[in-house]
Amino acid sequence: MLRPWGWARPRGVRGIAGVLRPRRARCAGCLVTHVLLPVTVLARRAYAAEVIVAALLARAAGSGHRRIGERLGVPASTVRGWLRVLGGRLEPVRLHLLQVAGRAGVDRPVPKALGSPWRDVLAALGAATAAVTDRFGAFGVLGPVTAWQVAAACSGGRLLAPGWPPQQVGAVGNTSCP
Repeated sequence: MLRPWGWARPRGVRGIAGVLRPRRARCAGCLVTHVLLPVTVLARRAYAAEVIVAALLARAAGSGHRRIGERLGVPASTVRGWLRVLGGRLEPVRLHLLQVAGRAGVDRPVPKALGSPWRDVLAALGAATAAVTDRFGAFGVLGPVTAWQVAAACSGGRLLAPGWPPQQVGAVGNTSCP
């Protein structure tokens, strides 16, 4: 069980107005502290999830990292890094998002293959977003539920982190505590 444990250091996140100061919590069982990020950001990234998913959308549409960087106002090397990380795990991410859509408990057809692994991941993200909003409603605490919020929440903020998605079948929940 997590209990409030102060605040993490304030940080600027490009794509979010103001300064983000995330809550810190401590596990009552193992006494480890955790930084609780909102679904608008990904772990260890200086850009909002909205900016990162916009880059992924542009890549699925066929744009290269330089053009995407120019359009979003992000260095091309940063965009290239995002695309390389996700490009190396497109199929596991697609499968994870389809599992989320299935676990939401709403009967939805599996999206058809679109001829590109990038577009297939975005179709799976669309299916997960539709399933989550059908199940829990289209409006959350932060306003309308968006695809990038679903991507951040489904990955626990680790969409671009090493070791995600987990390789074990059926791994669910917080794995940091015993």
